[in-house]
Amino acid sequence: MSVDRIDACFARLRATGRKALIPFVTAGDPGLDATVPVMHALAAAGADVIELGVPFSDPMADGPTIQRSSERALARGAGLTYVLDAVREFRRDDATTPVVLMGYLNPIEIRGTECFAQDAISAGVDGVLLVDLPPEEAEETLAIFEQAGLALILLASPTTADARLDQLSAMARGYLYYVSFAGVTGASDRLDSDAAGARLRTLRGRSSVPVIAGFGIKDAASAAAMAKEADGVVVGSALVAALAEADGPDAAAAVAKTFLEPLRKALDGAA
Repeated sequence: MSVDRIDACFARLRATGRKALIPFVTAGDPGLDATVPVMHALAAAGADVIELGVPFSDPMADGPTIQRSSERALARGAGLTYVLDAVREFRRDDATTPVVLMGYLNPIEIRGTECFAQDAISAGVDGVLLVDLPPEEAEETLAIFEQAGLALILLASPTTADARLDQLSAMARGYLYYVSFAGVTGASDRLDSDAAGARLRTLRGRSSVPVIAGFGIKDAASAAAMAKEADGVVVGSALVAALAEADGPDAAAAVAKTFLEPLRKALDGAA
């Protein structure tokens, strides 16, 4: 099903006039046994797509919260095989919610891009966002992913030039991830929803796929503000921080549900 599951999700959202809510969690944190219960709790609380972070030893685009979660997960043994196994287990009870892996190129290159693409599709992954893969270097990966049916999710930023936006639009599959400010991930007070809104209007006018805003979204208010001009929002660091102290899979699932429900209500109210 792969990229079709993402497209179907956004088609349903458009038909009902709703905005996408996309939570990010790091696979393997706060525990190896918590990932799948947290994913199910997020879906039940209104997640439209789940971004699952692939732990990496040098997450250069991530702020301290996600860096630490990645370190904890790696220390528990949460490598790429674990991540794919978690998605496979999630798919036993959820055949609808799209899952996008978010991470870095190195683990995929080690496995081999073609092998990874087939393994990802087999596990039930729908898309992959590679933070350190610029569009100028993405043609081979895009071709392999296209053949497998895997969406390559691309990034745009406040400083992306118009010519590059057109290139991103031509290559983008699933959705385009707009980084709302320059810097690393994190729930930040730097978020300027007015400035981001103007940029998002431009992006949506040029993009062939939905445009999702991420970075700096930490609560219901910031989610609703950013969703005014975006097709949806990603919330990551604030959720990862909330999950960090959860003791056991049931507690982690409860935290995920409690965190996400107000954001879902805020987005539905702002739609």
